[in-house]
Amino acid sequence: MKTRQLTCRNWLLALWLLAPLAWAQGFVVSDIRVEGLQRISAGSVFAAMPIGVGDVADTGSIQATARNLFATGNFDDIRIGRDGNVLVVVVAERPSISEINIEGNKAIETEALLDGLKSAGLAVGQVFQRSTLEGMQLELQRQYVQQGRYDANIETEVLPEPRNRVSVNIDVDEGTVAAIKHVNIVGNTVFGDEELQDVFELKETGWLSFFTNDDKYSKEKLTGDLEALTSYYMDRGYLQFSIDSTQVSVSPNKEEVFITANVTEGEKFSVNSVGLSGDLVLDESDLRRFILITEGQTYSQQLVTASEDYITRRLGNEGYNFAKVTGIPEINEEDNTVGIKFFIDPGKRTYVRRISFKGNMRTADDVLRREMRQMESAPASAAAIEQSRIRLQRLGFFSNATVETPEVPGHDDLIDVEFEVEEQSSGSIGASLGYAQDAGVILGVNLQQNNFLGSGKRVGIGVNSSRFQDQVNFSYTNPYFTEDGVSRGFNVYYRSTDLNEVNVASYTTDTYGAGLNFGYPIKETERLGFSFGVESTEITAGRFAVQEIRSSPWLIEGIDNFYESTRQPDGTFLAPEVIRPITELPDSALTMPSEPGFLDENGDEFLNWTITTSWTQSTLNRGQLAPRGASQSVALEVAMPLSGSCEARMPL
Repeated sequence: MKTRQLTCRNWLLALWLLAPLAWAQGFVVSDIRVEGLQRISAGSVFAAMPIGVGDVADTGSIQATARNLFATGNFDDIRIGRDGNVLVVVVAERPSISEINIEGNKAIETEALLDGLKSAGLAVGQVFQRSTLEGMQLELQRQYVQQGRYDANIETEVLPEPRNRVSVNIDVDEGTVAAIKHVNIVGNTVFGDEELQDVFELKETGWLSFFTNDDKYSKEKLTGDLEALTSYYMDRGYLQFSIDSTQVSVSPNKEEVFITANVTEGEKFSVNSVGLSGDLVLDESDLRRFILITEGQTYSQQLVTASEDYITRRLGNEGYNFAKVTGIPEINEEDNTVGIKFFIDPGKRTYVRRISFKGNMRTADDVLRREMRQMESAPASAAAIEQSRIRLQRLGFFSNATVETPEVPGHDDLIDVEFEVEEQSSGSIGASLGYAQDAGVILGVNLQQNNFLGSGKRVGIGVNSSRFQDQVNFSYTNPYFTEDGVSRGFNVYYRSTDLNEVNVASYTTDTYGAGLNFGYPIKETERLGFSFGVESTEITAGRFAVQEIRSSPWLIEGIDNFYESTRQPDGTFLAPEVIRPITELPDSALTMPSEPGFLDENGDEFLNWTITTSWTQSTLNRGQLAPRGASQSVALEVAMPLSGSCEARMPL
């Protein structure tokens, strides 16, 4: 075996020594042989080589071959030689990564670290490059420094594995976040240090810092604090305020941070004029209503920015969705005044080409489309598009609704409006099971669907039953009975109650009812409602109904027997009730009591007609679990003159 290895080495040595002479003369390649491959296929190598069988191999083509193979990043070493007219390529593959293990990290999640490694070229299955790992090690160190963890340490270990693979172990020592010992602002004379430090989110270490953690340094928080400091001065008239430099120093033990900001306050400016310039596509008086800053007022960058935003929205409502409004200050340093010109570039008026919907798997498109306040082929209004989005959320069918307005390719005056919704449950089903001593077993089933079969219509069914009462109801509402949003609905119900079953009173009631309702929109968030209802109630008194319900005793036709009762005023009985023939009733029992009961005077059948009017206002931004808005409603129900007893039942 040693002899064979030695011979192979001598052959390769002779091959490399003779290679320059061979390349200078050149030769026609009859075959290509690749040696040293383990994971990479020979086809991948051939595809990267500019030389093929039948081509002439010379110095230039061999150098190009070596460059191309190295450029693939798959090889640590490449040697090219000649065996007769056969081109021999000997490669040393770089190992692949079989596993990446990260330990010790808490402030930055493992997934985030792995994503960062992957974007840098370090991931399971990819070719391992030590230079990339070293660069990523420095990047991780920098990320921890930005969080104020100056003593963080990153250790890496690369372990070889069989089949030319390696595992990468990353050990993270995050250290501790350096606490802010002192914040110093240099150059301020108008505002005191304490007042300016209140603007900062970062605070010096105090006795509450253990709970608030506001003394932990972060580069992002410091950047935000410096912007807040600039806004603080700009909103109070110091138009030329600037932060000249910022220094962040760390104590030798890397546990304390000292922040210093050098500022130049400048002079305080007031507004001497406010004007509009550019292409005023709307009346100037209309646009001036949205300018919040006025002459004689102290300059405020916040008011200027808000005015720009309001004017932009106003133009957007008229179809100028790409309008740009810029407040340009013209400084007069002689009297410390500033003139503000709002330059308006409305751009082209845009129109809506198409409105489309995504995410409505169960709900029909026309249910969403009828909520639109922005129409196709009409000027694109930012307010109408936003109002359409809010109306979709108010339906209660969707947990969220978003909208995008991409430009139509090739047209600078057309946009598409694309709504994307996330559907949620729009119905409910409930079942109840209970037991009461008097009512016995109580059963109930209720089904409510506010988006029946994706049509946007509301359907409700309820069935409840107990020992003394049975109820059944059904309701239906079409919120768009007409195209302009007039709703129509109806409901029917039945209720049977037998109070004798629970020893409350000796009578029963059977009630049938129905109603018809309409709703009319009067404003975007207000509706008027009208409903008409009818209810029929029949009361059946038992033999021992109390005096207030029915006078007793009664001689009822077709009854041959009666109960002889020994019932006392307190409800107890001296002896069991006995059935006796009707002929044994004493004459005194056949006489009518002096005071008739309710049924004697009014009868036992009643028909009630009602009219209900209502007003509802809702500014809720969602149909369910709305975080913003309010809802108010007022209703008035009146009984119609035709309501009352159907017939009077007269005693014998």
